[in-house]
Amino acid sequence: MRIAIYPGTFDPVTNGHIHIAERASRLFDKVIIAVALDNYKTTLFTLEERKKMMRDSTRHIENVEVQSFSGLVVEYARAKDAKALIRGLRAITDFEYEMQYAAMNKHLDEKLETVFLMTADKYAFLSSSVVKQIAVLGGSIKGLVPDNIEKCLQEKYRDTKS
Repeated sequence: MRIAIYPGTFDPVTNGHIHIAERASRLFDKVIIAVALDNYKTTLFTLEERKKMMRDSTRHIENVEVQSFSGLVVEYARAKDAKALIRGLRAITDFEYEMQYAAMNKHLDEKLETVFLMTADKYAFLSSSVVKQIAVLGGSIKGLVPDNIEKCLQEKYRDTKS
């Protein structure tokens, strides 16, 4: 079975993330979306909230499962017997950043491949950070995130303003 890991913070999940997951699911027998516990970012949503949002958003993709991980993604991939890491690319700046990580992951495990998938043009500008900036200021994020995520963001920012 060919297993791929699609790691990320997913804080929150965007339609761009879902698009990459759908495409990856056609390339691999199983795609594990691995929501990162440890990272250098301060997250808006808890790990459990991010996992639930991702599960709800990918329910329509049969061979995708959502899990969480801590530590090095290479170690997690090895434990899951994964053959590849999935990474989405939007622009050349993404490529430079992702290339560094792909090279380091290859150094840590020469058997693990990184598969880069270019995002659709309509998601090229989209990031979780941009979505949060728009949402906190009360702007419309319709079409940028799944409907369930739009509601989660509205609730989260309403709660933080109370």
